[in-house]
Amino acid sequence: MTNILQRHCHTELPVVAGGNGVFLVDSEGRQYLDGCGGAAVSCLGHSHSGVLGAIENQLHAIPYAHTGFFTSPAAEELAARLADKAPGPLNHVYLVSGGSEAVEAALKMARQYFLEKGETSRTRYIARRQSYHGNTLGALGVGGNMWRKEPFAPMMQNGELIAPCYAYRDRRNDETHFEYGQRVANELEERLLAVGPETVIAFVAEPVVGATAGALVAEKGYFKRIREICDKYGVLLILDEVMCGCGRTGTYFAYEQEDIVPDLVTMAKGLAAGYQPIGAVMIHDNIYNAIFHGTGYFQHGHTFMAHPLACAAACATLDALDAGVLSEVTERGHYLVKQLNQTFGDHPYVGDIRGRGLFIGLEFVEDKVSKASFASSRPLHAQVKKTAMENGLMCYPMGGTIDGKQGHHVLLAPPFIITENEIDELVKRLAITLDNVFA
Repeated sequence: MTNILQRHCHTELPVVAGGNGVFLVDSEGRQYLDGCGGAAVSCLGHSHSGVLGAIENQLHAIPYAHTGFFTSPAAEELAARLADKAPGPLNHVYLVSGGSEAVEAALKMARQYFLEKGETSRTRYIARRQSYHGNTLGALGVGGNMWRKEPFAPMMQNGELIAPCYAYRDRRNDETHFEYGQRVANELEERLLAVGPETVIAFVAEPVVGATAGALVAEKGYFKRIREICDKYGVLLILDEVMCGCGRTGTYFAYEQEDIVPDLVTMAKGLAAGYQPIGAVMIHDNIYNAIFHGTGYFQHGHTFMAHPLACAAACATLDALDAGVLSEVTERGHYLVKQLNQTFGDHPYVGDIRGRGLFIGLEFVEDKVSKASFASSRPLHAQVKKTAMENGLMCYPMGGTIDGKQGHHVLLAPPFIITENEIDELVKRLAITLDNVFA
């Protein structure tokens, strides 16, 4: 019996006792290969000496100081390094404690930007179906994860939703991948005209959709068209890189691969590799300048924002990535996809293998030709997770892939330091898991 209110009261969890590299160990000595980085968090694996040393050094210097009174060298260094890494004039950083906080801050910041400009009628956000932007009320309301939203819908302001870029299911046979991407991108303009562009603050999207839809990668040219539409109507573009950023897709910022510059970018998860809780919002010069030359005060804040220990851990994570870890992500990702295709390409219940870098999703189908999903009443994702843990594998299954109710997938997001032999072992354990689940 535990005094903790766990995520599910009827689940008995193993007790973690330690970890090293891509493996975690429970209190009974059982080993688990971390094939999902927790939730795309542990990008450097477990027990990284550089990050542990940086936290210890910062602990002896100063563990905490409130940002209403002080800044800190660790926070200043982190902000400068993130601004230096971000393509385009995203030269300002707002440091928080996690992904939901980052999205919540970005939504408020975008609204305040227009207040500073006198455009007070802008109150709406547009996002995509099958998106997820966090569990606080503002972040939850703007997203498209319907089963998470449903219990709290009366309490929140819901965003407008358009289609995701989901070629596996939605591209017509008579259109190219590029034409499909442009078609679904143009839904943004259609929705703007329907609700009145002068009422819209921002379009919010994940460059690569995470756990809600299983590593969906947009078609080439999709985000360029989105950027054009936002510019045409004076709408901000907020990119949520909480899950897909910080090197997860092979470049530090996922948007780098789309050849665009957003107005705000949210970050968390891999920012400090799980060694400390931290999140951030990258801010375009235009937004910062509007606030600076206006009220000068962002009407927001949290007690533990820009926490020195968390910032020190994030700086040490950047050190590791800059020393060569990040350069391995694309190569390791190609190897993982190759092994997955060899093992599951002809699997009767694996319909699609997709993703970018070390951010890969496998979508399950009952029939590969029709792409029919398993019945929503079958808790397939729960079966996969339970069976995988029994086989010493951590992966991230999810239900409701297609529309929030139908469809299942599993997300793989292992640490960047994973070797080819460890990838082979990951795929082997996943194969055993699926054999047991679909037997």
